[in-house]
Amino acid sequence: MLRYALHRQGFTHTYQSNGNGMSVLSVSTDLTVWCRNGSFVWHEDEFLITHPSDDPDGATRLIMRHHRTPERPDDGLSPETPCD
Repeated sequence: MLRYALHRQGFTHTYQSNGNGMSVLSVSTDLTVWCRNGSFVWHEDEFLITHPSDDPDGATRLIMRHHRTPERPDDGLSPETPCD
């Protein structure tokens, strides 16, 4: 659910893996979110942030405080460059 909430905010290049009772979501090169024991968990600077997993929209708002714009792939194209 967090992945979909982030996608709605433009974070569309995420990668998710599930296993061993835990889910891991790579949001950007400097942000990974774990879901375990009913909480989303991630690091912001030197702080460990936890948020209830039943509130993915709230977690998205917290993530966006420090990661305001989605990471864009560095493909060398400007937004105005047409793709053939």
